[in-house]
Formats: sequence, structure tokens, C-alpha cells
Amino acid sequence: MESTPARKQILDTFVRKSNLKQRVFDNTFAALNLLKETLLEMASEMDDELDGRLDRHVRLEYRDRGKFEAQLQVADDLLIFQMHTDVFSFPAGHPARKNPYVIEDEQNGYCGVINIYNFLSDSFRFNRNADEGYLIGRLFINRDRRYFVEGKGQDSLRADRFGSEEIDRGALVAVLEAAIGYSLQFDLLLPPFAYNKRVTVDQFNTRMDNSKFVTGKRLGYDFDVEDI
Repeated sequence: MESTPARKQILDTFVRKSNLKQRVFDNTFAALNLLKETLLEMASEMDDELDGRLDRHVRLEYRDRGKFEAQLQVADDLLIFQMHTDVFSFPAGHPARKNPYVIEDEQNGYCGVINIYNFLSDSFRFNRNADEGYLIGRLFINRDRRYFVEGKGQDSLRADRFGSEEIDRGALVAVLEAAIGYSLQFDLLLPPFAYNKRVTVDQFNTRMDNSKFVTGKRLGYDFDVEDI
């Protein structure tokens, strides 16, 4: 059977997009591994700088959580960095789509993403599985290792400058310091009185995982995502 024009177009699109997405994935995965190295280095440096200034029970600790995740515990906060294994393009209203770099070549707009979540460290320590964490940042990397970042306190390279810089250790330090700084200022608020005014007997008597009550930094309040 001879190849038809439609089949040729299908095959060409398949090859182009598959190669593009594999390249984006490889760059994002390389960035994640560099992020892990940078986190470990930063944790060691900060630990040395804090020597003798903290109670021995206060922890600053890096941990590799597997192929696509890493975490940094900073006292009561836990930052989790998670690479999504898929590749994304941006919706029409996203600022990245208005960037000349993406307008010039739409393939520049295909990105991998590393999400940054903020949890309470006690949520994991005491297996409070219903506790809530918050997405506080996202790092995007494309086929050319160009990047931008969005999120709370993240202003080192926004979407309007996408295409101007490649991801490297210095860029990651700025992203990580912004995430750590924001999480330390993002305090745990007591939920409104009415939020937990009703509880069940089961919550007190049958649950053995220390998750009787859901806890989150903004539980019962709106979490403003104005720049996420």
C-alpha cells in the first residue's frame, strides 16, 4: 500500500513532536538532577552557617525522594520539588504565549515543569495523610534549556523574559532561595472557629494515624494564587 499524503503528514508530525518532547524531557530531567545537587550543596552550606545558632531539635535537611522528586526540610516547613514526566504547551492566555521567543517558533513554547510544593514537616512525620500542601512555584524548561519561573516570590526570570537565559546552577539558587524565603514567611494560621466546630466519634476513637484533623497553612481561608 502506497503512503498517502495524510499518512505522510501523520508520520512527519509524529517524528517532529516525539523528538521535540524527548529533548524537552531530557533537559528538564537534567535540570532536576542539577537542582538536587544544588539543594544538597545549599543545605550543607546553610547548616554550617547555622551551627550553634539553633536548637538541636530544629532540622535543616535534604533528602532525595526518588527519580523525580527531592525535598528540603527547613524547621517546620517541607519543600518538595517534583518533576512532571509529561511535556506541556501553554494556553492562549498565558503570558509565555505572548513572548516574541514563542511567537517566532511555537516549538519553543513546549516545556517540562518542576513543581515546588510547601507542606508542614509534621504532616509527613506523623502520617497526617489528609493534611494540605500548597503549590508555591513552577519552573519551566524547554528544548533549548531556556527557562522561566512563576510563583510566590519568584521574580528572577518571569514569562515575559522567557528565552533570554539558560537554566544553570546560579539560576537554580535564585529559584530555591525564593521558595525557601517564601515558605518561611508563609505562616500557619489558626483555622476559623467554625471550621472544626463539628467532629465525629470516629475521628477520636478509630483513627490511629494522627490525622484526626486536617491541617494546612491556610485551611479555612482562600489561598491567593495571584502569581502562580
